[in-house]
Amino acid sequence: MRKILVTSALPYANGSIHLGHLVEYLQTDMWVRNQKMLGNECIYVCADDAHGTPIMLKARELNISPETLIKESKSEHTNDFSDFHIEFDNYHTTHSEENRELSELIFKRLSEKDNIEKKSIEQFFDVEQEMFLPDRYLKGTCPKCKSENQYGDSCESCGATYLSTDLVNPISVISDSKPIRKKSDHLFFKLGDYENFLKGWLDGNRVQKEIKNKMDEWLSDGLENWDISRDKPYFGFSIPNEKDKFFYVWLDAPVGYIASFKNFCERNSRDYKEFWDKDSETELYHFIGKDIAYFHVLFWPSMLEGANFRTPTAVFCHGFLTVDGEKMSKSRGTFFNARTYLNHLNPEYLRYYFASRLTNNIEDIDLSLDDFVARVNSDLIGKIINIGSRCARFINKDFDDFLSPKIKNQDLLDVILNSKKIIVQNYEERNFSKNIRIISSLADDINKYLDDEKPWVKIKDEVNREYVHQVCSDGMNMFRVLIGFLKPVTPKIAEKVENILDCEKINWKNIDNILISRKINKYEPIIGRIDKESVEAMKKEAKGNK
Repeated sequence: MRKILVTSALPYANGSIHLGHLVEYLQTDMWVRNQKMLGNECIYVCADDAHGTPIMLKARELNISPETLIKESKSEHTNDFSDFHIEFDNYHTTHSEENRELSELIFKRLSEKDNIEKKSIEQFFDVEQEMFLPDRYLKGTCPKCKSENQYGDSCESCGATYLSTDLVNPISVISDSKPIRKKSDHLFFKLGDYENFLKGWLDGNRVQKEIKNKMDEWLSDGLENWDISRDKPYFGFSIPNEKDKFFYVWLDAPVGYIASFKNFCERNSRDYKEFWDKDSETELYHFIGKDIAYFHVLFWPSMLEGANFRTPTAVFCHGFLTVDGEKMSKSRGTFFNARTYLNHLNPEYLRYYFASRLTNNIEDIDLSLDDFVARVNSDLIGKIINIGSRCARFINKDFDDFLSPKIKNQDLLDVILNSKKIIVQNYEERNFSKNIRIISSLADDINKYLDDEKPWVKIKDEVNREYVHQVCSDGMNMFRVLIGFLKPVTPKIAEKVENILDCEKINWKNIDNILISRKINKYEPIIGRIDKESVEAMKKEAKGNK
């Protein structure tokens, strides 16, 4: 049995979960469910990213405390995740004592290794707001490509990173005023000391090829030391023995992975060090968006290495979500919050559709609303679910709810069962779309078998009763296997099918079991078709969420 710890990137605590976020959490949940179906110990933890200037300013805008804001955000986030059937083993917050203690421990160990230096730097200062301006609170012209309206740390046009003071024509995004330059002492992590370590770590097949190539570019250019401190006012953890200095959110945010797991362990009488000690033989995987690869693939492993913690087994990056081929847009009604979607549509629809588009590369995926409706209605409902409904009707009505004692078409059943190995492998390798294609093709084969045998015709002749009984029982067994293959993607559909069949929970060990001479329950509709009116109502609501 493998022992695996899995994390998703921490959602920020000053905004709602939207469908773009769900690309990550849904694929992580599918991957974890596959591991649990295999019988592996796979623990999935996450937390709200609850620190930083945006939290402080948002709370000020709402006239509430930052603590109230992050508490309300965490409640909203956990409800959204739960309603999308995302099953965390623990969901915590970075504003926790576990996170404070671990952040201070990591900082202490890095300091003892002489990996921290203090130096005076010049920063932009907002005179009106009386505060230093972090990177994201500046906008101006990129010093490299000259694109306008870029943030103070990186350019979205050319991908360049730079010092905030290199920004041309800077403007404070808080007050819309021109900032002044002012000096302040800051603490820096000597990232450059870890270049050799990172080169070796990256050579260990830790990230996708595209990400490694980008990291190699940064390594070739030489790594700058990383500013891990921020000046007051700031909502976060104060740095021990430093006056008016706070840990930069990107230091304590990834520490939240350890802290959330530690919180899980404390509640379950376990030792978190089993998974986080330097010599741990467990596996650790991070699922993140490609936009935060820099922090997770350079800073984070270096921090862990320097502080004598284990490093990730791998970091899995994914692309962004577009809707109908474009960025999500409120004006077009295509910026969908999780709750907006849930107000109108079944979460299993989106889980299935995302799975049909997700691969293990970092390309963006598109939610084509027309394709979404067509694929769910024709493939999930029309092909797969239809197998169960058309066969169960005969079992319930004509055979007293009992399945046949014999399998008629063992060859087709064997073909389906023999797909298990590649299905499991594709889940492991995050090739979800390949699985959806395989399952859809198998559904075609089953439906052809039923169409060829025509039980609805043959049942009219008493002499064919046993024959029809076997055919429809075949269909129910094949249906069970297909639903088992889909279980990581559509867990609630699987649960309903398990109840109809009155069988044990399907996993990869028992999926080969054949149901014969046993009673099933009355068939109840599993999931309905999408109507376009619901999609339009969702878009209409989204336009109002400005």
